[in-house]
Amino acid sequence: MYAVIRIRGTVSVKPDTRKTLEYLNLRRANNLSIWPETNQFKKAIKKIEPMVTFGKIDEETLTKLIEKRGKMIEGKLDTKKIVAELKNGKSANEVGLVNCFTLSPPKKGFERKGVKKPYNLGGAYGDRKEKINELIMRMI
Repeated sequence: MYAVIRIRGTVSVKPDTRKTLEYLNLRRANNLSIWPETNQFKKAIKKIEPMVTFGKIDEETLTKLIEKRGKMIEGKLDTKKIVAELKNGKSANEVGLVNCFTLSPPKKGFERKGVKKPYNLGGAYGDRKEKINELIMRMI
C-alpha cells in the first residue's frame, strides 16, 4: 500500500500531468491518497514524480491518518475495519472511504533543499520508501 502526497502547486503544470494528478485524486498541494502497488500506479507515479512524494505506508500511520482525516462516502467511520480491508488489497473506494486526505503543511517544513530537488539529494520529491510515515505524522 502506497501513500502519495502532492507537494507542488498548480502553476504551469502540463495538461497530461494535470490529468494524471486528478486521476490519483491529488488536486491541491498537501493532498494525500492511498493506492495499491500496481503497474498502472507505477507508470502514473513515474509521470508525475517531480510533483509528488510517495512511499510505503505502515499500519500505525494509516490508522492515525484515517482517524484524524478520514471521511466516508456514506455511513459511519470504523477505523479498524477499514484498515483491515485496505491491508487485504481492497481500494479505498471499494471500502467506502474518500481517497483524498487534506493535510496541513509539514511542521518544521520540508527538507532543507526544498520541493524542487529529489529526496535522495536532500530535497522533497520522489520515493521516500519507509520515511513517508515520518512526513505524514508531521502533516496530520
